[in-house]
Amino acid sequence: MLLNTIKPAAGSTKPAKRVGRGIGSGSGKTCGRGHKGQKSRSGGMPKIGFEGGQMPIQRRLPKIGFTSAKKKLTAEVRLHELNNLNDEIVTIESLIAANIVPVFTKKVKIISSGELTSAVKLQGISATAGAVKAIEAAGGSLA
Repeated sequence: MLLNTIKPAAGSTKPAKRVGRGIGSGSGKTCGRGHKGQKSRSGGMPKIGFEGGQMPIQRRLPKIGFTSAKKKLTAEVRLHELNNLNDEIVTIESLIAANIVPVFTKKVKIISSGELTSAVKLQGISATAGAVKAIEAAGGSLA
């Protein structure tokens, strides 16, 4: 097969309709647009989504989704990530310094995932009920 021999499949393409070529063509004079009215004029179509003055569907339906601004300021830390810290007292600042949470974090919550091997004391950090049990079982505490 050569590029200059490639053709569309037989019957898949039709020649363009030639309008305005006399009364005998069947689409002369008004060119298949009918008489008068907005659609018969050049450029005479309403904007996309216009429903004749009725409230358009894109304005009737509610906007969906929500992006919380606070989401950027909060972070979750797993129990096993606390094993990497050498500090006895864990604060948000120490977690930021250890690259466990992003720099702009204001709130941190410890979640029960993995195992805690060393005793840690949390200051200014919240934890889930399961995480609190695991921290206290390892000899740590929440302040």
